[in-house]
Amino acid sequence: MTASTETPLLEIEGLCISYFTRAGEIPAVIDFSLTLQGGESVGLVGESGCGKSTVAMAIMQYMGRNGAISAGSIRFKGRELSALGRNELRQLRGAEVAMIYQEPMAALNPSLTIGAQLTEVPIVHEGISRSAAKTRALEMLSSVRLPDPERLLAAYPHQISGGQQQRAVIAMALLGKPSLLLLDEPTTALDVTVEASIVKLIADISREFGTALLYISHNMGLILETCERVCVMYSGEAVEIGDIEDVFRHPSHPYTQGLFGCIPLPSCDKNARPLVPIRGQLPLPHERPQGCFFGPRCDSFREGLCDQDLIPMAASERTRHLVRCVRWRDLPSERRVGKARPKTPAQIGEEVLRAEGLQKYYPVHDRSLSALIRGQAVRYVKANEALSLRAQASETVAIVGESGCGKSTFAKVLMGLETATGGELVFAGDDISSRPVKKRSQKQLGSLQIVFQNPNDTLNPSHTVGAQIGRVIRKFGVERKPGKVRDRVYDLLDTVKLPRDFYKRRPRQLSGGQKQRIGIARAFAGNPKMVVADEPISALDVSVAAAVTELLMDIQQDHGTTLLFISHDLSVVHYLADRVVVMYLGRVMERGTTAEVFAPPYHPYTEALLSAVPIADPDIQKREIVLEGIVPSALNPPKGCCFATRCPRKIGPICDEEPPPFREAAPKHVISCHIPLGEDKRFPTPC
Repeated sequence: MTASTETPLLEIEGLCISYFTRAGEIPAVIDFSLTLQGGESVGLVGESGCGKSTVAMAIMQYMGRNGAISAGSIRFKGRELSALGRNELRQLRGAEVAMIYQEPMAALNPSLTIGAQLTEVPIVHEGISRSAAKTRALEMLSSVRLPDPERLLAAYPHQISGGQQQRAVIAMALLGKPSLLLLDEPTTALDVTVEASIVKLIADISREFGTALLYISHNMGLILETCERVCVMYSGEAVEIGDIEDVFRHPSHPYTQGLFGCIPLPSCDKNARPLVPIRGQLPLPHERPQGCFFGPRCDSFREGLCDQDLIPMAASERTRHLVRCVRWRDLPSERRVGKARPKTPAQIGEEVLRAEGLQKYYPVHDRSLSALIRGQAVRYVKANEALSLRAQASETVAIVGESGCGKSTFAKVLMGLETATGGELVFAGDDISSRPVKKRSQKQLGSLQIVFQNPNDTLNPSHTVGAQIGRVIRKFGVERKPGKVRDRVYDLLDTVKLPRDFYKRRPRQLSGGQKQRIGIARAFAGNPKMVVADEPISALDVSVAAAVTELLMDIQQDHGTTLLFISHDLSVVHYLADRVVVMYLGRVMERGTTAEVFAPPYHPYTEALLSAVPIADPDIQKREIVLEGIVPSALNPPKGCCFATRCPRKIGPICDEEPPPFREAAPKHVISCHIPLGEDKRFPTPC
């Protein structure tokens, strides 16, 4: 995308946004300036609470009753947005400026069909007929590569997948052919393969219509792949702005450098070159320090210099590169990667978990006459099929794959929330495959714990942190006396690096990262042999995610705990895991050590997953492998290789007709594929 040299499409100058509450004025954004040319793509990055979404909402003029622009201006095509009337704004939104939100279900009306919501856009903004609007909607659904657009128009949001919902939202945003598209974390909850296809789709449509893009994300790899310039925000301020290559190769602000230290790049190693989390937390708007807002967390802070007046933006030696730091000339302009003290590798112990030929089927009953005639009154969703893996003490085993591949189903069987249909699942010497959680002993329950993706759904909002952790300690017999239980809770709070006064706090008083740490403390409270971590950092900022990742490894090493890490983020898996299991449609496609799985030879599905991972390193060149089509139904899987319908390396009819064998690429490294290993080794590395 080539930026225009004409008058800026969007001009934000000295913007200050405040929210007015009973407690007084809360300044959310301070002195924010940014320009965006027609057809240009700019990324807005920073931790949660830094003001990224507030800026986007101000552009859309969606600040609520208590929000207002207290200073500065936002001009779109030369027009001051705050001076526009309600009807003018209504015409502007959707037609000239559109927004794609993080959660598609929040943008879609569950009571209306997809067709009704799409056709509304051109009808309202252009006054065309309903039939013409339907034709436009069908064309746009085809443009966003959704299969069977006629059927989708008649579907309700809950009847389509998350990736399809997001594509429908993109189609809705693009129907008015807007000049500016705001994207607020549009791919956070999506699989890497779906994310890659949607990012490519947005880029293609942006080129076609000349649409300018403002990406809001905490995924630095995504910003590198999609944007020409980047603006880094911290506590309501822009702290660094520049061309993508300049900022990624030569970050000048200590906060930007700190963000790079939190990203698990391929050059990082969890033992030799561990991540460096940013210490401290983002200050609340009414608790910002004097001078540099990042000062309390900055290793380069100097009293008497950094704590004076508000820090202005300064021009760097590089073109269009601005930095809000008084010491930027004295500091090395580099990415802070792998500068932490090396760690001693964990000593892998005896086998803790073994799954052999594990199966989990869900019956689906069809009482229709045609089903009875065909003998299909009962069919089965094969969520797990012949699943085999092993895990040892102090080892981290990662299970990766797209949504619907069976990762979470395996976790449910392991935790006793479901029972297996067949096969073995041996934990600590006992076969627990057919033993539900209610029939497991206290010892088995305490030895097997889980950290969930969303701590908001697992922490009781009416109980204190101390009560929730203490209950686990008492239940599994770690301690019984109140004083010792309290001391044990304090020790756990120390372990997860939280203040002891959190003992009396309730979940609503904690941030997302703090809640996740409480979830980790609770999981380790019963001294478990194994902890299942189900997407524990996918919704966290990079700085918080790095801290939680390091915390998990430290506790694991101290307790000798086995960690089963379920994730679709292969960057984190590459950094964290000792061994990797790649799943697709309930089956194991590949398993082996991390080094083996992330290097040729590998399964074509693994190759596609690796190529789809956004990597925040401009020196790494990736090949583009976008998987076409959708994952087949587990109710009716393909006869041969389950990946054959989407495989870019399909070799012939054998892939459709015969299940592939497991080929041993190395001791304990197996690949389920018809492609001979001799040919597989010639595949180039995707990144």
